[in-house]
Amino acid sequence: MLLEATNLSKSFGERTLFSGGCFKVEPGEKIGVIGSNGCGKTTLFNIITGADTASTGGIVKAKGVTIGFLSQFACKDSTLSCFDEALKVFSHLIELENQIEELHTALETNPDPALIEKEAQKREEFQSLGGLTYKARTRSALIGIGFSEAELDFSVAKLSGGQKSKIELCKLLLSSPDVMLLDEPTNHLDIEATEWLDSFIATSKSAAVIISHDRYFLDRVANKIIAIEYGKITTYNGNYSKYLAVKEQREEAVYNEYKNTMREVHRIEGIIKQQRQWNREKNIKTAESRQKQIDRILSELEIPESEQPDITVSFTAEGHCSNTVLTVINAEKHFDNKTLYKDASFTLTKGECVAIIGPNGCGKTTLIKEIKSGLGKLGVGVSIGYFDQHGQTLSDTKTVFDQLRDTFPNKTNTEIRSALALFLFKGEDVFKEIGTLSGGEKARVALCELMLKKDNFLLLDEPTNHLDLASREVLENALSDYTGTILAVSHDRYFINKLSDRILYFKNNTLKEFGGNYDEYAESLKQKTETAKPEKQVGAGGASYKQALAEAAKMRKLKTQLSKTEAEIEELEGIEASLEEKLNSPEIVADYQKLAEITSELDSVKEKLLAAMELWEQLASEVT
Repeated sequence: MLLEATNLSKSFGERTLFSGGCFKVEPGEKIGVIGSNGCGKTTLFNIITGADTASTGGIVKAKGVTIGFLSQFACKDSTLSCFDEALKVFSHLIELENQIEELHTALETNPDPALIEKEAQKREEFQSLGGLTYKARTRSALIGIGFSEAELDFSVAKLSGGQKSKIELCKLLLSSPDVMLLDEPTNHLDIEATEWLDSFIATSKSAAVIISHDRYFLDRVANKIIAIEYGKITTYNGNYSKYLAVKEQREEAVYNEYKNTMREVHRIEGIIKQQRQWNREKNIKTAESRQKQIDRILSELEIPESEQPDITVSFTAEGHCSNTVLTVINAEKHFDNKTLYKDASFTLTKGECVAIIGPNGCGKTTLIKEIKSGLGKLGVGVSIGYFDQHGQTLSDTKTVFDQLRDTFPNKTNTEIRSALALFLFKGEDVFKEIGTLSGGEKARVALCELMLKKDNFLLLDEPTNHLDLASREVLENALSDYTGTILAVSHDRYFINKLSDRILYFKNNTLKEFGGNYDEYAESLKQKTETAKPEKQVGAGGASYKQALAEAAKMRKLKTQLSKTEAEIEELEGIEASLEEKLNSPEIVADYQKLAEITSELDSVKEKLLAAMELWEQLASEVT
């Protein structure tokens, strides 16, 4: 056991965020933490790290356990390159490396046996701690998480906030603490980088506690779910899909208990009403006693999810339109002398849901903005509704109510308030200024506006961003029932899997098509990788095939050279150990000439070993 929470609760004044928190984190476990926005997930992390204290209960940590979380690895003021900033995680290895180099230099002029022994001990420690591979692992992690080779030399000071967050995440992963605390680690990552992160965390020896709204990620990684729901912390074994199945069964039992209890409450309320009608002192005392009984029952009663307030969404496609909704032929876009995409051609037909995927910066959002602005040929009767992930279609200076009233001047105040209530904006909440809202609240306003417009063609840019799990499920169900056409940019693999008929994906600045959902798309990529069939280009005369063969031959040569280098290192280390053993023998220590010869031979071996290690590191980075 690495850490254990017992009877954990947290309150702010009269408001209780959560209570009843009891869970353990075992070595190697991967635990997903889920719940609505504001339920207390980040507060739970703060309690685990000691940045906050629990109202009741506490966290017990095993002796010597190390906990890593992103705020430990902040790099906002760094002037280093991306690569050097990430290498800071291995400062202990860098220091060891410098010490070994200093000892090696000293031995060139002073072959003192004590120095030789010290250098050997340092080198052994360096190797045992992963010193031979730390640079290769750092480069691999940075590229895996979405940086290009060129970007590794970029100054951290010039990076975006999202890129800095990726470096912080990379440093946390490389630090390999006993427990990793990850708060929305897939934020800022495209699908390719998220796939890499899936594999890294799943195979990591570290335990991980992960706050996430990414359901596909939780299915791939988690073997336990901690749910913070309606003020309670509940633990479920299994991944997210298993949690849903168990929760459904549990919810049914909770609802049955709720119905039976409320039936009893109503019976007691009838007694109270009768006692008060008689209005005698004895009857009044009986009524008060019965009321206390109801209060106690209700305070302990768990309210089922079906009785809790929730977002209610229903999208309607009004107006008839032609079967062909949109045709795009040979579209291209250039930005700052860079080609985002070219030769992009596709057709959308009525009722389809098509997802657009691709790496960050490839032009996904630009493409649908271009469509909104007139790119391509729209079918007859097609009306476009647009959802912007950044909320730029909203006015920060307007209130929630005014945003909708100005957009729909023909609707009554009651109609606008009723629509907003479906998205949980009630009472004074409707008079909040848009600029003061959270990302999730802005998304709800934009979705409410989109629902009221009733367009028959929806352009959606990352519609599930900023939404919690429950809201994502509601949105997906509403879009599943929508009879219009959807073109959605998304990195939410669960969303794509559930809704998409086809996938448009960016590759080499062109737009390609796959007929199927995300699981089928991922499987096709896996099969291509396994069969290693080169992709032939039309009119290339077999050039791509020859290039693929050359690349494969080069990789085989590198791997062979890597294996030989590993064998050479092993052989040199054996010779080094044998010579060091001779140096320690009494007969050699007494023979100055023999001592000098062996010391000279040992220096030569160490130089060869150092050169072999440097070659291994270079080859390992190329093979990776």
